[in-house]
Amino acid sequence: MVNGEGATWGQLWGIGVGPGDAEWLTLKGLRVLQSVPVIACPQNRQGEAGMAYGIVKDYVRSHQTILPLHLPFVRDLGELQQAWDVAGKQVVEILAQGQDVAFITEGDASFFSTFTYVAEAVHRFAPLVEIVSIPGVCSPLAAMAALRMPLAIANEKIVILPALYDISELQQALAWADVIVLMKVASVFPQVWQQLAVANLLEHSSLVEWVGSPQETRYPTLTDLAHHQPPYFSILIVRRHAYQFCSPA
Repeated sequence: MVNGEGATWGQLWGIGVGPGDAEWLTLKGLRVLQSVPVIACPQNRQGEAGMAYGIVKDYVRSHQTILPLHLPFVRDLGELQQAWDVAGKQVVEILAQGQDVAFITEGDASFFSTFTYVAEAVHRFAPLVEIVSIPGVCSPLAAMAALRMPLAIANEKIVILPALYDISELQQALAWADVIVLMKVASVFPQVWQQLAVANLLEHSSLVEWVGSPQETRYPTLTDLAHHQPPYFSILIVRRHAYQFCSPA
């Protein structure tokens, strides 16, 4: 497609790079990552390329441009929308020059990813731009692999709670789900632990911190973690029916 100035638009790619291990990047993700002139990514608090870039930096070629985008970790929708719009305009400026852009994101580009919001902004500002996402390994799948467990089998029902702000949400999920995945659990871990203790599910619950990274830590049960404080990048899985390939290494 051509833009308003008669030039051809670049293409926007969303590449899920996984939660930590660089070898989890797919072959297609690697091919596209190394083929584009510009790689966009969320920046860290210091304004530098953040965690997603850190995962794949060894794959980046010297001639490629890195575009860190300010995408804050806040809950204020107005502030978030403004940041998404600014980031979208930055990407559109490059696409308007006919250059392709790969937006790299932790995990999968369609699973609770900031890429969705940036892509939506790009589409509003430049509807003719082609936007394609490449799947990646999302953290629940990586965590279950680390625990040597399946995420779900047969007719098991799954609930994924991306951020738990009300403990009643967990209570409702426990009433009917076979597998419950709690992401971003660090801020409410004491309440969650207590609720699982009351439900006699501590031995059926596991915690994985920094999955896929050198700091990865696995807790097959929560029995001894009453006073534990997980880091931000933690994922908790409740599995009513025990099923394990072997003991975690």
